[in-house]
Amino acid sequence: MDYGRFKYEQTKKLQEAKKKQTTFQVKEIKVRPKTDTHDLEIKIGHIKKFIGKKDKVKVTVVFRGREITLTQKGRELLAKIAEDTGEYAVVEQDSRMEGRIMHMILAPK
Repeated sequence: MDYGRFKYEQTKKLQEAKKKQTTFQVKEIKVRPKTDTHDLEIKIGHIKKFIGKKDKVKVTVVFRGREITLTQKGRELLAKIAEDTGEYAVVEQDSRMEGRIMHMILAPK
């Protein structure tokens, strides 16, 4: 067998395997604990668009200054986002607090 032909067939197999792969990105949406309802609806619309493109979404609540005392409000905010996006997204990683940042990850159903 010709070595050049062998290498050619190998690259063709790799290209076919690459075509069938599914790739995704992790998009990030940042909110604050005092984000208003209309702004939150806009963010949920962005989440829906990202999930529609089969990307995962990391929703981050950033606490600045004295807002660190509002961790319960941050959890409620993430729970509301998870509830509103429940029909097309599933919570892959529940809310976690890391320093002044609380986040969760949503994935397409």
